[in-house]
Amino acid sequence: MRIDMTLHDKNWREEIPDVETLTEKALEKIRNHPEIALRLNYAPDTEVSITLSNDDFIRKLNRDYRDKDKATNVLSFPMIEEDETALPQHEDIQTVSYGDIVMAYETISKEASEQKKTIRNHYTHLLVHGFLHLLHFDHEQERQAMEMERLEAEILSAMNIKNPYETI
Repeated sequence: MRIDMTLHDKNWREEIPDVETLTEKALEKIRNHPEIALRLNYAPDTEVSITLSNDDFIRKLNRDYRDKDKATNVLSFPMIEEDETALPQHEDIQTVSYGDIVMAYETISKEASEQKKTIRNHYTHLLVHGFLHLLHFDHEQERQAMEMERLEAEILSAMNIKNPYETI
């Protein structure tokens, strides 16, 4: 999978110096999860765009695309339709783009602190969460939320990260 990563905010590099490597590892774990691998149908040439930005940038996107004039931790913009597989449907299409993930440093940093997590682990969790949204997983209904949380916990466990939904 090709990852097109843009860092709009220098705090990301300062907080997670190996952010590219961490991102590659997390996306590989997602793709190797048995349920996700079936859903992706092992498309040979894929890409995802990840923008590591700040609250101002994500607030504008959230306002313009979701009518919510506030910052949030992660936004996902899928490029494939929910009923499509990840394999190209047309022979002239060589690469499948899953879509764009945008993350806000200040919000993620604040949440990590409040939840007593490392920013590294919280970033990884939200990257997994955002990528699942690109695959049209959702958490609007209880059943959907339970499925999405289970997948997130299983993927994070493969990276030795504690279940973020587990209560102490």
